[in-house]
Amino acid sequence: MDTDRIENDPDAYIESLLNGTYAQLKTWSDPMHRCGEYAGDNIMIRGSSTDAFYEFISFSRTPNNGRLNQFWNAGYKAIAQSSNIINMFEEGRNAEFDNKLGECYYIRGLMYFYLVRAYGRPFYQNPSVNLGVPIVNGTPEDVVNLELPDRATVQQTYEQIIADLLKAEEMLTIDNGPIYASKGAAQALLSRVYLYMSGTYDSPNSQYAQLAVEYADKVINSANYALLPRDQFMQYNTYTPENNPETIFAVKRVASEFSGADHFYGVGGMYANIGGMGWGEMYASAKYIDLLNETGRNDWRPEKYRIVDARAAFIEPTYSRNASTGAFTEVFRFIKQDPANGFNYVQAPVTRSGNVITCRDGDQTYTLSAVDAAQEIYSINYSDNRTYIGVLDNFITLNRVYPQFYITKASREGEDSHLHSPVISRLGEIYLNRAEAYAKLGNYRAALTDLNLIRTRSIVNGSYASLDASNANARIDKERQLELAYQAERSYDVFRNGGSLTRSYPGPQIQNESIAASDFRVVYFIPQDAINSYPGTLTQNPTQ
Repeated sequence: MDTDRIENDPDAYIESLLNGTYAQLKTWSDPMHRCGEYAGDNIMIRGSSTDAFYEFISFSRTPNNGRLNQFWNAGYKAIAQSSNIINMFEEGRNAEFDNKLGECYYIRGLMYFYLVRAYGRPFYQNPSVNLGVPIVNGTPEDVVNLELPDRATVQQTYEQIIADLLKAEEMLTIDNGPIYASKGAAQALLSRVYLYMSGTYDSPNSQYAQLAVEYADKVINSANYALLPRDQFMQYNTYTPENNPETIFAVKRVASEFSGADHFYGVGGMYANIGGMGWGEMYASAKYIDLLNETGRNDWRPEKYRIVDARAAFIEPTYSRNASTGAFTEVFRFIKQDPANGFNYVQAPVTRSGNVITCRDGDQTYTLSAVDAAQEIYSINYSDNRTYIGVLDNFITLNRVYPQFYITKASREGEDSHLHSPVISRLGEIYLNRAEAYAKLGNYRAALTDLNLIRTRSIVNGSYASLDASNANARIDKERQLELAYQAERSYDVFRNGGSLTRSYPGPQIQNESIAASDFRVVYFIPQDAINSYPGTLTQNPTQ
């Protein structure tokens, strides 16, 4: 559209311009989820894949990755569009118009934050030297003789993010619900941004930790959001964001954007097959399942369904029934070590004779010993002279050699197959942000209160008795992993606090590898297509 026409009647056009900016978030949110979640340890995939996302899982970083290119391009389109609106219109017309400008500042800050955490090193690692992303706020007037700046430092990129979000906080005075930017959304993201700047547990930055607390306070004390009670939380994925009081901001998706088999390509399509839709090739990792079972076994069997940790409600094993009788096959499932292939599942058929329970694997029969008979947890003295602990369960169908522990947290919105509006901020995260920031400030009593509020929502009577310098890191990290799984947070949470990522569980990933926060592969390469088309120098990330 002609610029003069828009500028002469801004009220008639700003809505359409802003909707176009939000539309970029839909394209952006798919690779955003995959590069954030797949690089963590909440998932395992059935085997190697030719899809570009496999590089996120395998840490075999290359600059020629179509999904990362999509993430970069959609992010910068949203930055360009939001910036062009900001640059085109003056603020101060009226509250409604200024609110729309505030939405643009929020979107721009959001995009820079997600880009810098993917392409820039963790903040605690020399942010005034390490490179972040280019700061290009709008389309320059002279596009013929264009020369754009190289990447800003991580520090400068965070300064841009904070400036945008503070401006958004100031201008957002109207709350149109969680599918639009709001003052609460800006404050929620600021609580996370400052948390990312708060250093590690061993070397915290108290200034930024205090700001993380203050912005979490603003969200929590606003009373605009509410934690879902346990029974409703277990159905979080089924609520539309507009009907979920815990959601602060989500990228709204609607079923009409998909048609038929296109639901295969939604975020949830890799995690499950629902109603005949979805690839169902990626499952909850054994590490994540063990965390869910830490305070008591979650039993997903239909005839014995019992959820101890509410977050286990988002996991659905694919139990197999006999085609003729409809009966399940009882097995003893455990994970064994294999020197050649690493860790792998065994599902050995069970025979009961009175109080004696045996299972058969290959040509050998084993007698099981009770560890916790009430929860049907047993041990086996296996032929490799190791003792393994496992559970009596129904046989779970295999994909290649792996039991399918489907994940539904990114599916079933409105009960529509894999419909999912990716959650950017929700109140549960804000309490965990504040807990971590309190711990880094040495206020362990306040940290414990916030941590237990989230923990006891999911685990009845599961509160921690204490929190101190010796255990705060492990306990808060664990709770963030449990609570924020499948929201594209895990890998960033590990590395921003100086941790190492280990994935010693069944799956095709390198099981004996520990990826340190200092590893060059912690950040992604700038897409080569972006470098090739960039009008100016665009420095690549180190290759080792």
